Amino acid sequence: MIEIIGSNAGLVWTALSAANGQTGKALKKATKLKDKDLYAALGWLAREGKIAIEAAGDDIVVTLL
Repeated sequence: MIEIIGSNAGLVWTALSAANGQTGKALKKATKLKDKDLYAALGWLAREGKIAIEAAGDDIVVTLL
């Protein structure tokens, strides 16, 4: 499971490096990940201090640090 989350974190990182400051909805579309997989990957990157997550209405905005 750890390998899958790490791999998904790589997908999110790649999507953010192409267009920084994406919403959760845009990241889900760009990576084609399910909600639980996307949020696990975001947690991985946040724990490593690689991203910032901010609330934006009903969604979130994720940016690279």
